Amino acid sequence: MPTDKKTMLEALKMEILVIEKGGYHPSVHQPHDDPRIFRDSVSCLNLGLGDDKKEHPCSACFLIDFVPDHLKGSNEDPCHKIPLNARGDTVESLSRTSSPEDVQAAVLAWLKATVKKLEADLAAEK
Repeated sequence: MPTDKKTMLEALKMEILVIEKGGYHPSVHQPHDDPRIFRDSVSCLNLGLGDDKKEHPCSACFLIDFVPDHLKGSNEDPCHKIPLNARGDTVESLSRTSSPEDVQAAVLAWLKATVKKLEADLAAEK
């Protein structure tokens, strides 16, 4: 579902705040459960629902615009397949090889770069 750039920009800025404020650190109530980037965020349409109980298709999420076309039909959190850097690292790939802190750092860098680009695009449209 297409999202206007201003709405997308605000949602991405909120994701930056989530990471910077420690929103993806394990809860003191569930210290062994690492929250999932994007999936356990207030911006997720299916927040709080199990993977098998999604009420909204991931295609309705603003993040789908950043997922490569050939992966948009994935039922397994397409937001985890967004290329975060020139190497093509994704939340999915980094989660297998890196610490949660390193994954968050990569996502934060991608978010900041994406926000900067969207802000430039919006400024150019004026």
